[in-house]
Amino acid sequence: MGDPGDHDAMTGISRAAMVARVALLALFLAAVVAPAPVGAASRWTGGMDLYRSGVFTTQKSWLWCTPASIQIVRNIVRHEADHSAASQSRYFDYMRAHDRYRIPVRDGTDPAGWTAGFRRYVDSRYRLVASTSFDSALRSAVTNLRKTNLPVGITVAHGNHAWVLTGFTATADPAVTTRFAVTSVRVVGPLWGLQSTSYGLDMRPDTKLTPRQLRGFFTPWHYTSVPMAWENRWVSLQPIAATTTPTASPKPTPSAEPSAAASPSPQPTPQPTPAATAVAVARADTAPMPSPAPTGVAAAGAAAQVVPMLAITLALALAILVLGLRAGRRPSP
Repeated sequence: MGDPGDHDAMTGISRAAMVARVALLALFLAAVVAPAPVGAASRWTGGMDLYRSGVFTTQKSWLWCTPASIQIVRNIVRHEADHSAASQSRYFDYMRAHDRYRIPVRDGTDPAGWTAGFRRYVDSRYRLVASTSFDSALRSAVTNLRKTNLPVGITVAHGNHAWVLTGFTATADPAVTTRFAVTSVRVVGPLWGLQSTSYGLDMRPDTKLTPRQLRGFFTPWHYTSVPMAWENRWVSLQPIAATTTPTASPKPTPSAEPSAAASPSPQPTPQPTPAATAVAVARADTAPMPSPAPTGVAAAGAAAQVVPMLAITLALALAILVLGLRAGRRPSP
């Protein structure tokens, strides 16, 4: 049996060495498993698909393609598995109450009501986009899907039915460049199960289509009974990624010398700008959009932030390792 003093000394040395190793491991893990910046897009792999098993639901009525699309997207976004007729009925009533035009119940809901339902029950970033061409509609749809990780709603058969765009493949990442071509899309139609087909309205959920095939379904809006703001436009519901515009600091105005006696003219009180109407929102995609910063610039900025942190982490790890080794070599008293 050893001397109690020697035993205590060895225990202290072992404890110091163990603490050093644990601290080193913690610093290593902190450097490797550091969380990605909030809002950063996932790594681009040539495409993406948000669809997963259990999210699909069949529309419970021939009129309820739009509420069923909300239910599907809500299941995807909120990781739910709601397939109830009660939810679809609630969504339908809400959308009908927010339609822009008074249309018969047999015609379902209009794009304004559909947008209101998406914003109320899924995400407030959804906006109605009515594009002037199929290509611009598809490009903006996949760009916003990629930037937000939220599905896109599209009207098919000239607005007589609703689909959900859940994924796509492209030649480049739409989140970082405008120089890309869409090579395929993934679509979900809620008629599957009520009216199923191998190709048409509606196909198996998460069917893969080429852009040329999609063009045959995603057609311009047309409603015969009432002229609507979206006539001959490709209508979609897109989640618009938030953009922050820096506010310029006002330049200081030199003080003027007081002048004699002139009374200032009253200035009219500025009125608040009204919210964009459906037509204004619908035409938003026709304006030229600024090109995003090149990938190299973004990568350089990220590297500039990561390198100093990594250097500090490695320096601390080395210091703790040296202290641990010295503690392990210290002779016992």
